[in-house]
Amino acid sequence: MGEDYIKYHAFSVAEDLPLRSLKIGYNYLPIGGLNMEMPQPNSEILSKKAKIAAALRAVLPYDAVIDDPSETRAYECDALTAYRCPPMIAVLPATTQEVSDVLKICHREGVPVVPRGSGTSLAGGALPTADCVILGVAKMNKVLETDYENRLIRVQSGRTNLSVSGAVEEEDFFYAPDPSSQLACAIAGNIAMNSGGAHCLKYGVTTNNLMGVTMVMMDGEIVEIGGGYLDASGLDILGVICGSEGQLGVVTEATLRILPKPEGARPVMIAFDSNEVAGACVADIIKAGVLPVAIEFMDRPIIEICENFAKAGYPDCEALLIVEVEGSEAEIQDQLDRISAIAQQHNPVELRQSQSAAESAAIWLGRKSAFGAVGQVADYMCLDGTIPVSALPEVLRRIKELSDHYGLRVGNVFHAGDGNMHPLIMFDANKEGDLELCEAMGADVLRLCVEVGGCLTGEHGVGIEKRDLMEDQYSAEDLEIQMAVKDVFDPGWLLNPSKVFPLSVSQSRRAS
Repeated sequence: MGEDYIKYHAFSVAEDLPLRSLKIGYNYLPIGGLNMEMPQPNSEILSKKAKIAAALRAVLPYDAVIDDPSETRAYECDALTAYRCPPMIAVLPATTQEVSDVLKICHREGVPVVPRGSGTSLAGGALPTADCVILGVAKMNKVLETDYENRLIRVQSGRTNLSVSGAVEEEDFFYAPDPSSQLACAIAGNIAMNSGGAHCLKYGVTTNNLMGVTMVMMDGEIVEIGGGYLDASGLDILGVICGSEGQLGVVTEATLRILPKPEGARPVMIAFDSNEVAGACVADIIKAGVLPVAIEFMDRPIIEICENFAKAGYPDCEALLIVEVEGSEAEIQDQLDRISAIAQQHNPVELRQSQSAAESAAIWLGRKSAFGAVGQVADYMCLDGTIPVSALPEVLRRIKELSDHYGLRVGNVFHAGDGNMHPLIMFDANKEGDLELCEAMGADVLRLCVEVGGCLTGEHGVGIEKRDLMEDQYSAEDLEIQMAVKDVFDPGWLLNPSKVFPLSVSQSRRAS
Protein backbone atom coordinates (compact mmCIF):
# COMPACT_ATOMS: atom_id res chain seq x y z
CA MET A 1 0.00 0.00 0.00
CA GLY A 2 2.86 2.38 0.78
CA GLU A 3 4.31 1.88 -2.72
CA ASP A 4 0.91 2.54 -4.27
CA TYR A 5 0.64 5.76 -2.28
CA ILE A 6 3.99 7.06 -3.45
CA LYS A 7 3.26 6.09 -7.04
CA TYR A 8 -0.22 7.51 -7.30
CA HIS A 9 -0.63 10.25 -4.72
CA ALA A 10 1.08 12.90 -6.86
CA PHE A 11 2.29 12.99 -10.45
CA SER A 12 2.16 9.40 -11.71
CA VAL A 13 4.77 10.16 -14.36
CA ALA A 14 5.61 7.61 -17.02
CA GLU A 15 9.25 6.62 -17.29
CA ASP A 16 9.44 7.66 -20.94
CA LEU A 17 8.34 11.24 -20.24
CA PRO A 18 10.68 13.47 -22.28
CA LEU A 19 13.60 14.98 -20.39
CA ARG A 20 12.33 18.40 -21.42
CA SER A 21 9.62 18.37 -18.76
CA LEU A 22 11.64 16.82 -15.98
CA LYS A 23 15.02 18.52 -15.78
CA ILE A 24 18.01 19.58 -17.78
CA GLY A 25 21.13 18.46 -15.98
CA TYR A 26 20.52 19.64 -12.44
CA ASN A 27 18.47 22.71 -13.31
CA TYR A 28 14.69 22.32 -13.13
CA LEU A 29 12.62 24.01 -15.79
CA PRO A 30 10.13 26.83 -15.18
CA ILE A 31 6.78 25.60 -16.48
CA GLY A 32 3.12 26.54 -16.51
CA GLY A 33 3.60 30.02 -15.06
CA LEU A 34 5.39 28.67 -11.97
CA ASN A 35 9.14 28.92 -11.56
CA MET A 36 10.30 25.42 -10.64
CA GLU A 37 13.97 26.26 -11.21
CA MET A 38 16.56 25.20 -8.67
CA PRO A 39 20.00 26.82 -8.39
CA GLN A 40 22.98 25.42 -10.23
CA PRO A 41 25.20 23.29 -7.97
CA ASN A 42 28.15 24.87 -6.21
CA SER A 43 31.23 23.51 -7.99
CA GLU A 44 33.41 24.15 -4.95
CA ILE A 45 31.24 21.91 -2.80
CA LEU A 46 31.13 19.20 -5.48
CA SER A 47 34.91 19.25 -5.69
CA LYS A 48 35.04 18.38 -1.96
CA LYS A 49 32.66 15.42 -2.21
CA ALA A 50 35.25 12.77 -1.31
CA LYS A 51 36.49 14.79 1.65
CA ILE A 52 32.95 15.39 2.91
CA ALA A 53 31.99 11.72 2.51
CA ALA A 54 35.09 10.67 4.44
CA ALA A 55 34.28 13.09 7.26
CA LEU A 56 30.72 11.78 7.44
CA ARG A 57 31.93 8.16 7.57
CA ALA A 58 34.12 9.10 10.50
CA VAL A 59 30.99 9.85 12.60
CA LEU A 60 28.49 7.37 11.08
CA PRO A 61 28.52 3.64 10.32
CA TYR A 62 30.01 3.05 6.87
CA ASP A 63 26.72 1.95 5.30
CA ALA A 64 24.90 5.01 6.67
CA VAL A 65 26.72 7.22 4.15
CA ILE A 66 25.59 6.83 0.53
CA ASP A 67 27.69 8.54 -2.14
CA ASP A 68 27.59 6.13 -5.07
CA PRO A 69 25.57 7.89 -7.84
CA SER A 70 23.74 4.65 -8.65
CA GLU A 71 22.46 4.59 -5.05
CA THR A 72 21.81 8.28 -4.43
CA ARG A 73 19.21 8.15 -7.24
CA ALA A 74 16.88 6.56 -4.70
CA TYR A 75 16.67 10.02 -3.10
CA GLU A 76 16.33 12.08 -6.30
CA CYS A 77 12.72 13.12 -5.64
CA ASP A 78 9.83 12.93 -3.22
CA ALA A 79 6.19 12.28 -4.15
CA LEU A 80 6.23 15.27 -6.51
CA THR A 81 7.94 12.95 -8.95
CA ALA A 82 7.88 15.27 -11.96
CA TYR A 83 11.03 16.97 -10.64
CA ARG A 84 14.17 14.96 -9.88
CA CYS A 85 17.83 15.45 -9.02
CA PRO A 86 20.14 13.00 -7.21
CA PRO A 87 21.82 14.53 -4.14
CA MET A 88 25.58 14.63 -3.76
CA ILE A 89 25.41 12.38 -0.66
CA ALA A 90 22.67 10.82 1.47
CA VAL A 91 23.13 9.95 5.15
CA LEU A 92 20.98 7.81 7.44
CA PRO A 93 21.79 8.59 11.08
CA ALA A 94 20.17 6.57 13.87
CA THR A 95 20.47 8.92 16.86
CA THR A 96 20.19 12.59 17.72
CA GLN A 97 23.93 12.72 18.38
CA GLU A 98 24.68 11.32 14.93
CA VAL A 99 22.44 13.99 13.39
CA SER A 100 24.36 16.61 15.37
CA ASP A 101 27.70 15.23 14.14
CA VAL A 102 26.49 15.31 10.52
CA LEU A 103 25.25 18.89 10.76
CA LYS A 104 28.49 20.08 12.35
CA ILE A 105 30.41 18.75 9.36
CA CYS A 106 28.00 20.23 6.81
CA HIS A 107 27.97 23.56 8.63
CA ARG A 108 31.77 23.69 8.68
CA GLU A 109 32.01 22.87 4.96
CA GLY A 110 29.07 25.07 3.90
CA VAL A 111 27.11 22.13 2.49
CA PRO A 112 23.32 22.48 2.05
CA VAL A 113 21.26 19.88 3.94
CA VAL A 114 17.81 18.61 2.94
CA PRO A 115 16.02 16.82 5.82
CA ARG A 116 13.89 13.88 4.64
CA GLY A 117 11.32 11.76 6.42
CA SER A 118 9.63 9.13 4.24
CA GLY A 119 9.72 11.20 1.05
CA THR A 120 5.93 11.47 0.69
CA SER A 121 5.91 15.26 0.27
CA LEU A 122 3.56 16.37 -2.51
CA ALA A 123 5.06 19.85 -2.77
CA GLY A 124 8.70 19.02 -3.48
CA GLY A 125 9.55 19.67 0.15
CA ALA A 126 12.36 17.08 0.15
CA LEU A 127 13.63 17.74 -3.37
CA PRO A 128 17.46 17.62 -3.36
CA THR A 129 19.99 19.87 -5.00
CA ALA A 130 23.00 18.32 -6.70
CA ASP A 131 25.40 19.73 -4.11
CA CYS A 132 23.40 18.81 -0.98
CA VAL A 133 23.44 16.15 1.67
CA ILE A 134 20.10 14.41 2.13
CA LEU A 135 19.64 13.72 5.85
CA GLY A 136 17.11 10.88 6.13
CA VAL A 137 15.61 9.95 9.49
CA ALA A 138 14.17 6.58 8.41
CA LYS A 139 16.41 4.64 10.83
CA MET A 140 15.20 6.77 13.73
CA ASN A 141 11.96 4.88 14.34
CA LYS A 142 11.95 3.87 18.00
CA VAL A 143 9.34 4.51 20.68
CA LEU A 144 11.25 6.17 23.51
CA GLU A 145 8.54 6.58 26.16
CA THR A 146 4.82 6.00 26.70
CA ASP A 147 2.94 7.70 29.53
CA TYR A 148 -0.75 6.80 29.52
CA GLU A 149 -1.50 8.70 32.71
CA ASN A 150 -0.33 11.94 31.10
CA ARG A 151 -1.52 10.87 27.65
CA LEU A 152 1.73 11.20 25.74
CA ILE A 153 4.19 9.20 23.71
CA ARG A 154 7.76 10.17 22.81
CA VAL A 155 9.12 8.77 19.55
CA GLN A 156 12.02 9.25 17.20
CA SER A 157 10.90 11.36 14.27
CA GLY A 158 11.39 8.69 11.60
CA ARG A 159 8.56 6.59 13.02
CA THR A 160 5.58 6.35 10.68
CA ASN A 161 2.34 8.06 11.58
CA LEU A 162 0.18 4.94 11.70
CA SER A 163 2.70 3.03 13.80
CA VAL A 164 2.37 5.61 16.58
CA SER A 165 -1.25 4.55 17.06
CA GLY A 166 -0.11 0.95 16.64
CA ALA A 167 2.21 1.35 19.61
CA VAL A 168 -0.61 2.36 21.97
CA GLU A 169 -3.70 0.63 20.57
CA GLU A 170 -3.53 -2.29 23.01
CA GLU A 171 -4.18 0.24 25.78
CA ASP A 172 -7.09 1.70 23.77
CA PHE A 173 -5.28 4.91 22.85
CA PHE A 174 -4.55 6.47 19.46
CA TYR A 175 -2.69 9.35 17.80
CA ALA A 176 -5.25 11.63 16.14
CA PRO A 177 -3.66 13.24 13.01
CA ASP A 178 -4.26 10.81 10.13
CA PRO A 179 -2.91 11.96 6.73
CA SER A 180 -3.95 9.82 3.78
CA SER A 181 -0.32 8.70 3.61
CA GLN A 182 -0.25 7.64 7.27
CA LEU A 183 0.93 4.13 6.46
CA ALA A 184 4.14 5.55 4.97
CA CYS A 185 4.66 9.13 6.13
CA ALA A 186 7.01 9.92 9.01
CA ILE A 187 6.34 12.05 12.07
CA ALA A 188 9.27 14.23 10.96
CA GLY A 189 7.43 15.16 7.77
CA ASN A 190 4.13 15.58 9.64
CA ILE A 191 5.81 18.15 11.88
CA ALA A 192 7.55 19.84 8.95
CA MET A 193 4.29 20.32 7.03
CA ASN A 194 1.85 20.49 9.98
CA SER A 195 -0.10 17.58 8.48
CA GLY A 196 -3.75 16.89 9.20
CA GLY A 197 -6.07 14.25 7.80
CA ALA A 198 -9.72 13.29 7.65
CA HIS A 199 -10.22 13.54 11.42
CA CYS A 200 -8.57 16.93 11.94
CA LEU A 201 -11.95 18.70 12.11
CA LYS A 202 -12.45 17.43 15.66
CA TYR A 203 -8.92 16.66 16.82
CA GLY A 204 -6.86 19.30 15.04
CA VAL A 205 -3.72 18.96 12.95
CA THR A 206 -0.17 18.13 14.04
CA THR A 207 0.39 21.41 15.88
CA ASN A 208 -2.60 20.65 18.11
CA ASN A 209 -1.14 17.26 19.04
CA LEU A 210 2.56 18.12 19.31
CA MET A 211 3.86 18.73 22.82
CA GLY A 212 7.62 18.94 22.39
CA VAL A 213 10.57 18.20 20.12
CA THR A 214 14.26 17.51 20.26
CA MET A 215 15.79 19.47 17.39
CA VAL A 216 19.30 19.84 16.03
CA MET A 217 20.32 23.26 14.75
CA MET A 218 22.35 23.65 11.56
CA ASP A 219 25.54 24.18 13.58
CA GLY A 220 24.94 20.89 15.44
CA GLU A 221 23.54 22.33 18.67
CA ILE A 222 20.87 20.10 20.24
CA VAL A 223 17.88 21.94 21.71
CA GLU A 224 14.78 20.81 23.62
CA ILE A 225 11.56 22.69 22.92
CA GLY A 226 8.35 22.04 24.87
CA GLY A 227 7.95 18.73 26.67
CA GLY A 228 5.43 16.50 28.41
CA TYR A 229 2.78 19.19 28.75
CA LEU A 230 0.65 21.46 26.59
CA ASP A 231 0.99 25.25 26.36
CA ALA A 232 4.53 25.82 27.61
CA SER A 233 5.24 29.27 29.02
CA GLY A 234 7.14 31.90 27.10
CA LEU A 235 7.36 32.37 23.36
CA ASP A 236 5.60 29.77 21.23
CA ILE A 237 8.77 28.42 19.63
CA LEU A 238 7.13 25.02 19.12
CA GLY A 239 4.46 26.71 17.00
CA VAL A 240 7.20 28.21 14.84
CA ILE A 241 8.91 24.83 14.38
CA CYS A 242 5.73 22.95 13.42
CA GLY A 243 5.09 23.73 9.76
CA SER A 244 8.54 25.24 9.14
CA GLU A 245 9.33 22.68 6.37
CA GLY A 246 12.83 21.79 7.57
CA GLN A 247 13.96 25.41 7.27
CA LEU A 248 14.92 25.93 10.92
CA GLY A 249 16.38 22.66 12.23
CA VAL A 250 16.17 18.87 12.06
CA VAL A 251 13.61 17.35 14.43
CA THR A 252 14.90 14.02 15.77
CA GLU A 253 12.42 13.24 18.58
CA ALA A 254 8.83 14.27 19.22
CA THR A 255 6.52 14.17 22.23
CA LEU A 256 2.97 13.61 20.96
CA ARG A 257 -0.43 13.75 22.57
CA ILE A 258 -2.32 10.45 22.57
CA LEU A 259 -6.04 10.09 23.26
CA PRO A 260 -8.36 7.37 24.53
CA LYS A 261 -10.25 5.69 21.72
CA PRO A 262 -13.91 6.74 21.48
CA GLU A 263 -16.60 4.22 22.35
CA GLY A 264 -17.71 4.02 18.75
CA ALA A 265 -18.08 5.86 15.45
CA ARG A 266 -20.53 5.80 12.54
CA PRO A 267 -20.80 7.74 9.27
CA VAL A 268 -23.73 9.00 7.26
CA MET A 269 -23.45 9.21 3.47
CA ILE A 270 -25.34 12.09 1.83
CA ALA A 271 -25.68 12.43 -1.95
CA PHE A 272 -26.60 15.65 -3.79
CA ASP A 273 -27.35 16.72 -7.35
CA SER A 274 -24.78 19.56 -7.36
CA ASN A 275 -21.41 20.46 -5.82
CA GLU A 276 -22.74 23.82 -4.71
CA VAL A 277 -25.59 22.29 -2.71
CA ALA A 278 -23.20 19.85 -1.05
CA GLY A 279 -20.91 22.74 -0.14
CA ALA A 280 -23.84 24.67 1.31
CA CYS A 281 -24.79 21.63 3.40
CA VAL A 282 -21.27 21.47 4.84
CA ALA A 283 -21.44 25.15 5.78
CA ASP A 284 -24.82 24.64 7.49
CA ILE A 285 -23.57 21.65 9.50
CA ILE A 286 -20.66 23.71 10.83
CA LYS A 287 -22.90 26.72 11.42
CA ALA A 288 -25.29 24.60 13.50
CA GLY A 289 -22.53 23.86 16.01
CA VAL A 290 -22.38 20.13 15.30
CA LEU A 291 -18.79 18.87 15.48
CA PRO A 292 -18.36 15.67 13.44
CA VAL A 293 -15.03 13.89 13.58
CA ALA A 294 -14.82 14.13 9.77
CA ILE A 295 -16.64 15.64 6.78
CA GLU A 296 -15.27 14.34 3.48
CA PHE A 297 -16.37 15.57 0.04
CA MET A 298 -16.28 13.75 -3.32
CA ASP A 299 -17.60 15.03 -6.65
CA ARG A 300 -18.91 13.07 -9.64
CA PRO A 301 -15.58 12.39 -11.38
CA ILE A 302 -14.11 11.02 -8.13
CA ILE A 303 -17.29 9.11 -7.25
CA GLU A 304 -17.33 7.36 -10.64
CA ILE A 305 -13.61 6.54 -10.59
CA CYS A 306 -13.77 5.25 -7.02
CA GLU A 307 -16.90 3.21 -7.63
CA ASN A 308 -15.37 1.54 -10.68
CA PHE A 309 -12.24 0.81 -8.67
CA ALA A 310 -13.60 -0.16 -5.23
CA LYS A 311 -17.25 -1.13 -5.87
CA ALA A 312 -18.26 0.67 -2.67
CA GLY A 313 -21.94 0.99 -3.61
CA TYR A 314 -22.00 4.76 -4.07
CA PRO A 315 -25.17 6.29 -5.61
CA ASP A 316 -25.42 8.06 -8.97
CA CYS A 317 -25.03 11.71 -7.98
CA GLU A 318 -23.01 14.88 -8.56
CA ALA A 319 -21.55 15.18 -5.06
CA LEU A 320 -21.18 12.98 -2.00
CA LEU A 321 -20.54 13.83 1.64
CA ILE A 322 -19.29 11.33 4.20
CA VAL A 323 -19.92 12.70 7.69
CA GLU A 324 -18.66 10.66 10.64
CA VAL A 325 -19.45 11.19 14.32
CA GLU A 326 -18.29 9.35 17.40
CA GLY A 327 -19.08 8.81 21.08
CA SER A 328 -21.52 6.61 22.93
CA GLU A 329 -24.29 5.04 20.89
CA ALA A 330 -26.77 7.61 22.19
CA GLU A 331 -24.42 10.47 21.27
CA ILE A 332 -23.78 9.01 17.84
CA GLN A 333 -27.48 8.65 17.04
CA ASP A 334 -28.30 12.14 18.29
CA GLN A 335 -25.57 13.71 16.13
CA LEU A 336 -26.48 11.67 13.05
CA ASP A 337 -30.14 12.67 13.42
CA ARG A 338 -29.20 16.37 13.66
CA ILE A 339 -26.92 16.13 10.64
CA SER A 340 -29.57 14.25 8.67
CA ALA A 341 -32.16 16.92 9.48
CA ILE A 342 -29.83 19.64 8.18
CA ALA A 343 -29.10 17.61 5.05
CA GLN A 344 -32.82 17.09 4.34
CA GLN A 345 -33.20 20.85 3.99
CA HIS A 346 -30.96 20.59 0.91
CA ASN A 347 -33.04 17.88 -0.82
CA PRO A 348 -30.44 15.09 -0.95
CA VAL A 349 -30.60 12.46 -3.69
CA GLU A 350 -29.88 9.83 -1.07
CA LEU A 351 -29.14 9.78 2.66
CA ARG A 352 -27.77 6.58 4.20
CA GLN A 353 -26.91 6.23 7.89
CA SER A 354 -24.57 3.36 8.62
CA GLN A 355 -26.09 0.72 10.90
CA SER A 356 -23.11 -1.61 11.24
CA ALA A 357 -19.35 -1.85 11.07
CA ALA A 358 -19.66 -3.49 7.64
CA GLU A 359 -21.77 -0.60 6.29
CA SER A 360 -19.30 1.92 7.74
CA ALA A 361 -16.40 0.16 6.04
CA ALA A 362 -18.27 0.16 2.72
CA ILE A 363 -19.02 3.89 2.96
CA TRP A 364 -15.37 4.70 3.64
CA LEU A 365 -13.95 2.21 1.13
CA GLY A 366 -14.20 4.41 -1.93
CA ARG A 367 -12.95 7.54 -0.17
CA LYS A 368 -9.89 5.73 1.16
CA SER A 369 -9.21 4.35 -2.33
CA ALA A 370 -9.53 7.72 -4.08
CA PHE A 371 -5.92 8.64 -4.82
CA GLY A 372 -4.91 5.18 -5.93
CA ALA A 373 -8.06 4.87 -8.03
CA VAL A 374 -7.38 8.13 -9.89
CA GLY A 375 -3.79 7.02 -10.46
CA GLN A 376 -5.15 4.03 -12.37
CA VAL A 377 -6.81 6.23 -14.99
CA ALA A 378 -4.64 9.35 -15.32
CA ASP A 379 -1.56 11.23 -14.23
CA TYR A 380 -2.59 13.93 -11.81
CA MET A 381 -1.56 16.82 -9.62
CA CYS A 382 -2.95 16.93 -6.07
CA LEU A 383 -3.49 20.49 -4.80
CA ASP A 384 -3.75 21.66 -1.21
CA GLY A 385 -5.46 25.04 -0.87
CA THR A 386 -7.51 25.95 2.18
CA ILE A 387 -10.60 28.16 2.14
CA PRO A 388 -13.32 29.42 4.51
CA VAL A 389 -16.05 26.77 4.69
CA SER A 390 -18.61 29.41 3.68
CA ALA A 391 -16.77 29.86 0.36
CA LEU A 392 -17.10 26.19 -0.67
CA PRO A 393 -19.99 26.62 -3.11
CA GLU A 394 -18.30 29.54 -4.93
CA VAL A 395 -14.90 27.85 -5.08
CA LEU A 396 -16.31 24.58 -6.42
CA ARG A 397 -18.18 26.48 -9.13
CA ARG A 398 -15.07 28.42 -10.15
CA ILE A 399 -12.89 25.30 -10.18
CA LYS A 400 -15.36 23.86 -12.70
CA GLU A 401 -14.99 27.03 -14.79
CA LEU A 402 -11.20 26.69 -14.68
CA SER A 403 -11.51 23.04 -15.69
CA ASP A 404 -13.53 24.04 -18.75
CA HIS A 405 -11.11 26.86 -19.57
CA TYR A 406 -7.99 24.67 -19.47
CA GLY A 407 -9.66 21.58 -20.93
CA LEU A 408 -8.45 19.39 -18.06
CA ARG A 409 -10.61 17.09 -15.98
CA VAL A 410 -10.70 17.82 -12.24
CA GLY A 411 -11.83 15.59 -9.42
CA ASN A 412 -12.56 17.10 -6.01
CA VAL A 413 -11.97 15.02 -2.90
CA PHE A 414 -11.09 16.79 0.31
CA HIS A 415 -11.59 17.48 4.02
CA ALA A 416 -14.64 19.70 3.65
CA GLY A 417 -15.14 20.34 7.37
CA ASP A 418 -12.03 22.52 7.70
CA GLY A 419 -11.99 23.77 4.10
CA ASN A 420 -8.82 21.90 3.12
CA MET A 421 -9.26 21.44 -0.63
CA HIS A 422 -7.51 18.65 -2.57
CA PRO A 423 -8.55 19.07 -6.23
CA LEU A 424 -6.95 16.43 -8.44
CA ILE A 425 -6.11 17.88 -11.87
CA MET A 426 -5.86 14.99 -14.34
CA PHE A 427 -3.55 15.12 -17.36
CA ASP A 428 -1.50 12.97 -19.71
CA ALA A 429 2.21 13.18 -18.88
CA ASN A 430 3.10 11.94 -22.37
CA LYS A 431 0.98 14.52 -24.19
CA GLU A 432 2.88 17.60 -25.30
CA GLY A 433 1.83 20.63 -23.23
CA ASP A 434 -0.44 18.84 -20.75
CA LEU A 435 1.93 19.16 -17.80
CA GLU A 436 2.30 22.89 -18.49
CA LEU A 437 -1.49 23.30 -18.58
CA CYS A 438 -1.82 21.33 -15.35
CA GLU A 439 0.72 23.55 -13.58
CA ALA A 440 -0.92 26.73 -14.86
CA MET A 441 -4.38 25.61 -13.77
CA GLY A 442 -3.05 24.52 -10.38
CA ALA A 443 -1.59 27.99 -9.84
CA ASP A 444 -4.93 29.58 -10.71
CA VAL A 445 -6.81 27.31 -8.29
CA LEU A 446 -4.41 28.21 -5.48
CA ARG A 447 -4.71 31.92 -6.28
CA LEU A 448 -8.48 31.46 -6.08
CA CYS A 449 -8.13 30.01 -2.58
CA VAL A 450 -6.20 33.09 -1.48
CA GLU A 451 -8.68 35.42 -3.21
CA VAL A 452 -11.64 34.12 -1.18
CA GLY A 453 -9.81 34.51 2.12
CA GLY A 454 -7.98 31.19 2.35
CA CYS A 455 -4.33 30.23 1.99
CA LEU A 456 -1.97 28.34 -0.29
CA THR A 457 -1.59 25.20 1.81
CA GLY A 458 -3.30 23.28 4.56
CA GLU A 459 -1.04 20.28 5.08
CA HIS A 460 1.18 19.63 2.04
CA GLY A 461 3.44 22.61 2.65
CA VAL A 462 4.87 25.16 0.21
CA GLY A 463 8.05 23.39 -0.94
CA ILE A 464 8.89 24.29 -4.52
CA GLU A 465 5.33 23.81 -5.77
CA LYS A 466 3.89 27.00 -4.23
CA ARG A 467 7.17 28.82 -3.58
CA ASP A 468 6.59 31.55 -6.16
CA LEU A 469 2.93 31.93 -5.23
CA MET A 470 3.91 33.15 -1.76
CA GLU A 471 3.89 36.70 -3.12
CA ASP A 472 0.21 36.23 -4.02
CA GLN A 473 -0.59 35.66 -0.35
CA TYR A 474 2.03 37.73 1.49
CA SER A 475 3.34 41.24 1.11
CA ALA A 476 7.05 41.94 0.86
CA GLU A 477 6.99 43.03 4.50
CA ASP A 478 5.32 39.76 5.58
CA LEU A 479 7.92 37.69 3.74
CA GLU A 480 10.74 39.77 5.24
CA ILE A 481 9.52 38.96 8.75
CA GLN A 482 9.32 35.25 7.94
CA MET A 483 12.80 35.26 6.46
CA ALA A 484 14.13 37.11 9.50
CA VAL A 485 13.04 34.13 11.60
CA LYS A 486 15.05 31.81 9.34
CA ASP A 487 18.02 34.17 9.69
CA VAL A 488 17.98 33.53 13.43
CA PHE A 489 17.83 29.73 13.21
CA ASP A 490 19.89 29.20 10.03
CA PRO A 491 21.99 32.29 9.24
CA GLY A 492 23.76 30.61 6.32
CA TRP A 493 20.49 29.47 4.73
CA LEU A 494 21.86 25.93 4.37
CA LEU A 495 18.78 24.01 5.54
CA ASN A 496 16.38 22.84 2.81
CA PRO A 497 17.56 25.39 0.25
CA SER A 498 15.34 27.03 -2.37
CA LYS A 499 12.07 26.00 -0.72
CA VAL A 500 9.15 28.05 0.65
CA PHE A 501 10.40 31.54 -0.29
CA PRO A 502 10.50 32.85 -3.88
CA LEU A 503 13.75 31.69 -5.44
CA SER A 504 15.14 35.12 -6.34
CA VAL A 505 14.52 36.37 -2.81
CA SER A 506 15.99 33.36 -1.03
CA GLN A 507 19.05 33.27 -3.29
CA SER A 508 19.88 36.90 -2.60
CA ARG A 509 19.29 36.29 1.10
CA ARG A 510 21.76 33.40 1.13
CA ALA A 511 24.32 35.41 -0.85
CA SER A 512 24.17 38.23 1.69
